[in-house]
Amino acid sequence: MFARLMAVVAALTLSACAALSPPMSAPEPRPLVLLVSIDGFRPDYLDRGVTPTLSRLAAEGATGPMQPSFPSKTFPNHYTLVTGLRPDHHGIVNNTMEDPAIPGVTFRLSDKAAVTDRRWWDDGEPVWVTAENAGLHTATLFWPGSEADIHGVRPERWLPFDQTMTGDARVDQFLAWLDDPAAARPDFGTLYFDIVDTAGHRSGPDSPEVDAAVASVDASMARLLAGLRARGLADQVVLVVVADHGMAATAPERSIPLGPVTASDAAHVVFAGAILGVDPVPGHEAAVRAELLAPHDHMQCWERGHLPPRLAFGTHRRVPAIFCLAETGWEIVWPDQKGWSGGDHGYDNAAPEMQALFIAHGPGVARGARIEGLRNVDVHALLGRLLGIAVPADDGDPRLAATVLVP
Repeated sequence: MFARLMAVVAALTLSACAALSPPMSAPEPRPLVLLVSIDGFRPDYLDRGVTPTLSRLAAEGATGPMQPSFPSKTFPNHYTLVTGLRPDHHGIVNNTMEDPAIPGVTFRLSDKAAVTDRRWWDDGEPVWVTAENAGLHTATLFWPGSEADIHGVRPERWLPFDQTMTGDARVDQFLAWLDDPAAARPDFGTLYFDIVDTAGHRSGPDSPEVDAAVASVDASMARLLAGLRARGLADQVVLVVVADHGMAATAPERSIPLGPVTASDAAHVVFAGAILGVDPVPGHEAAVRAELLAPHDHMQCWERGHLPPRLAFGTHRRVPAIFCLAETGWEIVWPDQKGWSGGDHGYDNAAPEMQALFIAHGPGVARGARIEGLRNVDVHALLGRLLGIAVPADDGDPRLAATVLVP
């Protein structure tokens, strides 16, 4: 009888405690962090009246011009965005490069064997590798480096780059990945659009073709947001929309021809254009140096290791022995060539034309914030904070990343 009485008392006590204690709330779902790159998108493209979706995201979130790293090329800056390291530290020093440790091979964007060879990428650790090692789910569509098993790790979901895939098709593929069960759904993803950069090269940054490409990407972003809403995920996604660099107008009359020594068998030209990389052929070092290091109109050259400190570039083993930078809008060309009526990048990363888009939007992001002084080396730490993971040390300033977030 006593035992039965005590059981009743215990039950009543537990019932009273339950009535007094608030019910336990379900844990907040981890946000999906989606890093979107619009290649070659200058911040001022938002002022052209053709970006209702991106302009709304900028107004509602945090935005500001972002300085790329030098050189302001595609692969170096995309890898900087996901590693926080400058090209001189992560080793992707240009879209075209050579490495004495990988003899006989020239890295080119079009060379699948090189692009998928981890030896070119292992000087850095992209955030999807860090996230995978932390037990998160990742998906990349597309991103330079994501086709290689960097440090032995690939994203959980990825596809080889296919330039023929339309912007809407890329959005639909990424949304399809989000249809997996919640436990397997990506925690971090990337999406990449290249048509703005392509139009800028072909027609110049001030052309109707660029406006049309910008409007097309904006429509694809609207499709992405509609897909997220349809899946009930709109309030769980942090969008970080970036560009790798801007675009400057070029013209045939703004051409810098190589000198007779550099254009001869005395020199090995690794790359030319907005920037020039040259390795003198043994026995011709003095002649090549004398020609290139002399004063030039619209171009300045340095020996490896002697570039201006503000560029934070020029010591990595993949930087050619002599490196030259053209004045913004000028092209370094072979003697029988001219520049083109279009656009280019790769120039001084402080040039206004080279500045890049940055928008962050979603839970935890400051609303209506104007970010000043942001550099693309600062994005990596921001991604780590949004994902709740510790990322490797980088070249960025975490205080700048923090200004993007709600205090």
